[in-house]
Amino acid sequence: MDLEELLRAMDRTAANLTKLESVWERAKPYVPTSAALGGSNPAYDDLARSWADLLPGLPEIDGWTITEQLPDIAAMGQDYLDHLEVGVYPGAVHAMGEKPEADLAAYRYRLDRARRRAARGRLEQLTATVEAALPVIVKGLARDSLDRIQNEQTEQIEEAVGEIARLLGDAAETIERWWDLHRHMRFSQGHDWHDIVEFDWPSVRAGIESGAVGDSDPLPVPPIDLGQAASGHLTGSATLALPWERLDDDGFERLLYDLLRSIPEHENVQWLMQTRAPDKGRDLSMDRVLRDGSGGVRTERVIVQAKHWRSKSVSPLAVNETITAGKLWSPPLVRGIVIATSGRFTADAVSLAERHNAEGAVPYIDLWPDSRLETLLAQRPHIAAAHGLR
Repeated sequence: MDLEELLRAMDRTAANLTKLESVWERAKPYVPTSAALGGSNPAYDDLARSWADLLPGLPEIDGWTITEQLPDIAAMGQDYLDHLEVGVYPGAVHAMGEKPEADLAAYRYRLDRARRRAARGRLEQLTATVEAALPVIVKGLARDSLDRIQNEQTEQIEEAVGEIARLLGDAAETIERWWDLHRHMRFSQGHDWHDIVEFDWPSVRAGIESGAVGDSDPLPVPPIDLGQAASGHLTGSATLALPWERLDDDGFERLLYDLLRSIPEHENVQWLMQTRAPDKGRDLSMDRVLRDGSGGVRTERVIVQAKHWRSKSVSPLAVNETITAGKLWSPPLVRGIVIATSGRFTADAVSLAERHNAEGAVPYIDLWPDSRLETLLAQRPHIAAAHGLR
């Protein structure tokens, strides 16, 4: 089926669902919640007819749709009375009154999930298009340029972002910096495109990926019985190494964010939008909780810098620049800096950090090479799997 044709059908279905939700909101006050005598209500009867007229506008999703009409409120009132007379809890009658709202919620959940499923592949293609075009636009372009930029790459990005909005629907408006991205594209001056590269697109991309895969969408697994497989003859060995090349810079930062939040001693983990890092990578901030044997507890502010460097090791210069940058952060005082890399640190970089820490200087420097990250993620395999590393 053509993607646009499917999206049109989903848009119309969503509109029909909104109409049904509106009908139910107006009908709900008429639905009895206790014993009541009397017949139906003309206004409610009209709403029940509207409900019936709208139901055909909800096509099946994975073989299911809403089929039941609104409840008969006169019969419900009598049922409540009958249960009261015999002293039986009217659970089935309560369920009858709650079912329309439950069905609407279930249908919307299924519709949102189906839309994510339909859009996922195309969103990946469009994201790749933007990723490829942005570096070409800003290459050799002064950071404060006022020149209006309009070329093949800017047109590609504008078209891609427009289609992304079409695929995400209402969810696009909830993405952080979504409207900043559109504003900068509209002005299209050199400094606007630098802002897009440094601030807007990283946030928008994270929002796109979050919208394309919901919390309830399962990761793909092989069609096997895990218990039977575990009981069989297994070959090979477990590996600690991770395929870091599957992540880009933003993906590595998101992985660190989830990893840091999973450690009980870390509180208030934040993904900072601005950075003082010379390599333009974004920093993360957190409060590290320190406890001693006497029951004393204190917290210290820690900045975490992500360096997704696969082609080179982190040098002493990079470590020293990070130490200097850490001293420039506004209060509260930064007492610790973690430099996390998907690669390695040079021997000189390790020596520099060790000398700095031995002198008792603030901030304390903690180096996390790929091996340490792999160990931490081995203890949290669900995080590695969620980011495509397992």
